[in-house]
Amino acid sequence: MSEKNSVVAVYASHAGAEQGVKELQRAGIDMQSLSIIGKDTHTDEQVVGYYNTGDRMKYWGKTGALWGGFWGLMFGSAFFAIPGIGPVLVAGPVIAWIIGALEGAVVVGGMSAIGAGLVGMGIPKDSVIEYELALKTDKYLLMVNGSEAEVSKARVILDSTGPVTTALHECEKAAAASR
Repeated sequence: MSEKNSVVAVYASHAGAEQGVKELQRAGIDMQSLSIIGKDTHTDEQVVGYYNTGDRMKYWGKTGALWGGFWGLMFGSAFFAIPGIGPVLVAGPVIAWIIGALEGAVVVGGMSAIGAGLVGMGIPKDSVIEYELALKTDKYLLMVNGSEAEVSKARVILDSTGPVTTALHECEKAAAASR
């Protein structure tokens, strides 16, 4: 993705993140620009699994309905076991950045592969540390990447859905030009 503008909303529950996705979809935001990251908080009493059927990923677990709906809307899906965070489900373009960090053995200041992927997307390191902590405490990250206008519109929409926090991260070029 050439533009590194993004808005990141942190949700306390999968229901909140799901509402955020629904509102973005209703507003006409390109679903291919969305990414979501959430910890797989399954219990020992539940079957957990995922598999691909053609171009669709299926998932069972405590939040299966949430993830099952996302896989059909977003571009790509993955499951990672991240040391220090645990099992994490990811959907959207952020996967490419995480895989790039893993394949290139990029570790940014002791951050996880998810953190390195977020830094690669243009999110500042201090914010990434907060987002990693949010994941460790079972919160969900919902991100939209695109032009400054697109992410500004998405931020207004996400703010209306009651996230714990939202933050706008501007492209380095745009930020430098506005100084």
